[in-house]
Amino acid sequence: MQGGSTGVGYGLKYQARCISDVKADTDHTSFLTGTLSLKEENEVHLIRLSSGGTELICEGLFSHPNEIWDLASCPFDQRIFSTVFSSGETYGAAVWQIPELYGQLSSPQLETVASLDGHTCKIKCVLWWPTGRHDKLVSIDEQNLFLWSLDTSKKTAQVQSQESAGVLHTLTGGAWDPHDFNTISLTCDSSVQLWDLRTMKKTGSIERAHVRNVDYNMKTRYTLVTAEDESGIHIWDLRNLKFPVSELPGHSHWTWAVKCNPEYEGLILSAGTDSAVNLWLASPSDSVVEPKNQTIEPLLNSYNDYEDSVYGLAWSSREPWIFASLSYDGRVVVESIKAHLPKK
Repeated sequence: MQGGSTGVGYGLKYQARCISDVKADTDHTSFLTGTLSLKEENEVHLIRLSSGGTELICEGLFSHPNEIWDLASCPFDQRIFSTVFSSGETYGAAVWQIPELYGQLSSPQLETVASLDGHTCKIKCVLWWPTGRHDKLVSIDEQNLFLWSLDTSKKTAQVQSQESAGVLHTLTGGAWDPHDFNTISLTCDSSVQLWDLRTMKKTGSIERAHVRNVDYNMKTRYTLVTAEDESGIHIWDLRNLKFPVSELPGHSHWTWAVKCNPEYEGLILSAGTDSAVNLWLASPSDSVVEPKNQTIEPLLNSYNDYEDSVYGLAWSSREPWIFASLSYDGRVVVESIKAHLPKK
């Protein structure tokens, strides 16, 4: 189904790749996004959807010293977030805090909570403990996995443990299991690796090339969704890693990002380099013994109101029928999927 956009737009000054739902903001539907300019001063935008859902309002605009390649909002404090950044050959990751009275300041500056130092390879992403107040963070670079203890009051971060994924693998990202806080999934060039954070050891793998993104089903345990360059979207039962339980066609070019809805079972968003965002309804599978291997096409809607590749996706935790997308040209679009929600 092709759908013209009925969404609400917001333009950034520069190119951008990442956007995050501000999960800890229970009063507003809000998002954080950051820019990716090599030559200009980069910006972090705190944007809020108006109560009527008709406009996106800039709640805060903050300068950031480098290109922002990853951004994630703290799940328990709406003023805290992490970024992964680089400038030419240098790279880094840090946790930031928005000043308390930022609305009253003429040029509010972000406050550094902690720098995640110690990486010797290019950093790819930072993962927050999936839910509630907790001091654990994970950072991932091309070769290594770091587990941190973060103290936001003392503004310190200490490495609790670290492990190398091996020189044969180049890590590209990951996701933290919301049902088993000891497990994370790491994407690399040839597979998806499952790791136990207690032992810092790999416990399993899905042998798939060119997985760009992974996300866990928030409602059903053992369910992982992968987005792959050319072969679309696969849904896996983590108790049987040999075959996916179902497949979705994905995009006409590379499928770059995938996000499972936090509330509604089976609803999946995907974004790609074909300048589109697709909304899917995946049928749950009870069988994990035999591979399904059937290709189903439950495409609920395709949002095509973009002029560039779409790299950023975020569901709203507060209003889970709303999502935000971000195309590389710096355009944020917020859409409602109420018309496509499953009928009860």
